[in-house]
Amino acid sequence: MTKANDLMDEVHDAITQYPKSEKFSLGQETKNSMLTFYKLIVTAAKKYHKKTTLRDADVELFTLKNFIRMGHSRRYMNTKRYERLSRAIEELGRMLGGWIKATEKA
Repeated sequence: MTKANDLMDEVHDAITQYPKSEKFSLGQETKNSMLTFYKLIVTAAKKYHKKTTLRDADVELFTLKNFIRMGHSRRYMNTKRYERLSRAIEELGRMLGGWIKATEKA
């Protein structure tokens, strides 16, 4: 959860740098994707049957990754921030993948 919190803070900081015309479109979609991912992680932590929720979280993380990529390609964030966000998303993806594998073995 700590890694997800850190990513949420970083995404929020990145979105504040978006141009005003994009804060309420791509910026809002990116923020919603991050919040949905976070909710799915919290839900999976509390559920007994986690597999479907974790797969939904994996899809949402992929969506978030693509929104971040769009923001960078449109030059709404600098390369340094994009790389930092990408590394954090990749790390969460690895952790999520391990969690999914652990639930499949159980």
